[in-house]
Amino acid sequence: MQLQEQRYYSPEEYLELEVDSEEKHEYIDGQIILMAGGTPNHNKLAGNLYAAILYAIKRQPYEVYSSDQRLWIPNRRILTYPDVMVVKTPLEFQEGRRDTLVNPVFIAEVLSKSTKSYDRDEKFAAYRTIPSFQEYVLIDQYKMHVEQYCKTENNKWIFSEYDDADVLLSLAAVPCQVLLGDIYDKVDFSVEE
Repeated sequence: MQLQEQRYYSPEEYLELEVDSEEKHEYIDGQIILMAGGTPNHNKLAGNLYAAILYAIKRQPYEVYSSDQRLWIPNRRILTYPDVMVVKTPLEFQEGRRDTLVNPVFIAEVLSKSTKSYDRDEKFAAYRTIPSFQEYVLIDQYKMHVEQYCKTENNKWIFSEYDDADVLLSLAAVPCQVLLGDIYDKVDFSVEE
């Protein structure tokens, strides 16, 4: 059995390939990783939260983005696409780019079976290296359950979790409140995904 040599790419090489790609890939410290396609429940959850935030921040100094917006995490050499991301204006971009942001205040990820450990651990640790980053929300797509992490002074993080449709999720980094039932609107847990 022969071992195949792994090729490592620079961020610039990745971006050159990614701009013309029909699929989305993450870049993690030299490796290019194909991102799995989202399920209907995944897309509903991300879309419902995106819509709630978009409506809440009208005429506010924030921009909200869905999973098509790329984020650069320089301290970990990661380029990724958060499911929902909020940036306080003015937008800040990766050096030499106009399509890759660097200053989110809020990120939400919808958990899947294949990514939930990574989203909770390594990805959250990478996000915490971003100076502007203040809040992280993880949304379970297999049951009604939301985890919220809010940054306080001295890099302390407060953890809260919710699993009731009538609970109001109050975001700390963005002026927005949304019922869990609204985040989970039209999500079908009986669908095997």
